[in-house]
Amino acid sequence: MRNGIPLGRIAGVPVYLAYSWFIIAAFIVVFFGPLVRRSFPYLGAGAYGVALGYALLLLVSVLIHELAHAVLARRYRWPTTKIVLTLWGGHTQFGSVQTTPGRSLLVALAGPAANFALAGAGWLLLVAVPLNPVAALLAQIFVWANLLVAVFNVLPGLPLDGGRIVESAVWKATGSQDRGTVAAGYAGRIIAALLAAAVVIPPYLRGEAPDLQLILLTALISSFLWMGAGASIQNARVRLRLPQVSAGALMSPAVSLPAGSTVSSARALLTANPHAALVITAVTGQPWAVADRGALALVPDNLAASTPVDAAARPLAPGAYVPVVAAGSELVEYLAKLQGSEYAVIDHDGSVIGLLTQAVVLDAISAKPGRRQRPPASPR
Repeated sequence: MRNGIPLGRIAGVPVYLAYSWFIIAAFIVVFFGPLVRRSFPYLGAGAYGVALGYALLLLVSVLIHELAHAVLARRYRWPTTKIVLTLWGGHTQFGSVQTTPGRSLLVALAGPAANFALAGAGWLLLVAVPLNPVAALLAQIFVWANLLVAVFNVLPGLPLDGGRIVESAVWKATGSQDRGTVAAGYAGRIIAALLAAAVVIPPYLRGEAPDLQLILLTALISSFLWMGAGASIQNARVRLRLPQVSAGALMSPAVSLPAGSTVSSARALLTANPHAALVITAVTGQPWAVADRGALALVPDNLAASTPVDAAARPLAPGAYVPVVAAGSELVEYLAKLQGSEYAVIDHDGSVIGLLTQAVVLDAISAKPGRRQRPPASPR
């Protein structure tokens, strides 16, 4: 239910109606209801039912648009997780997939192609079948709505389907899908800016005030495009940085002691390795905890030889250790499954050689200056 109201499966793909769709449905009823009533006074309150019919026809158009994506994607054996119909139309969610620029482009353009086909079907209905005035109005709106959705979606910028045109071209030229995504994201931002300018500038050049409702609608659409494009750019940049994210490159040095060792042994080891963290290993040899330098300093000297270092350590989460060669998306995905924010780094022999922190990994992914959390200097 978190995705919305489940509508069942179509072609094997789960379909959900997001709760936000009712917002756009209400807007269509409130906005178009009075217009229908003025055109057909005899309908009375039924004019709002006609407006609701338009909202439902638009919903069906969006559903077929997304199904076109899903059906072609499944033909290419892409894992298709779900279709969600939302305030802004809808989206089809795919699993992780290895594909080509050509196939990515075809799957993206399948949606607009479906809307062009629906517009053609609506036009044939208007031409070939005698319709009463209300049905003819709905058919005309259906045709124009699908044409608008199709043309709008083929504009060459993300998050629109046409953004895959730019993405695929750059992908083909550079060999990197993520570089193509960044380029298509910036193209989407340009489209958002041009759309806003096209609505605001011409009226001012004519010395007229722009229509307020049109300004608000354009602001909503442009902001949606801008934020969607920005999210695409950010996600692609993260993926471009992932190959440089490795445990060996990001770790701080560490030494280890077996559990049960004394505080005096820990102090001596840290004095010999002043810039290293101290990882406590369990009887199995696996990393178990990290010694806390502050807690070690609080142990009285006369008790240091009899106090176990375990008493001055903070436990690691179960399984919180990674090979020094771990890198890229596999490293990030594994760390995301763990609790805690510290991870021991081991070499090919299983010996502890470093300590990795969540903050350092996040900084590397976001391209922020590194924050290697070195332990404070040993007490004197």
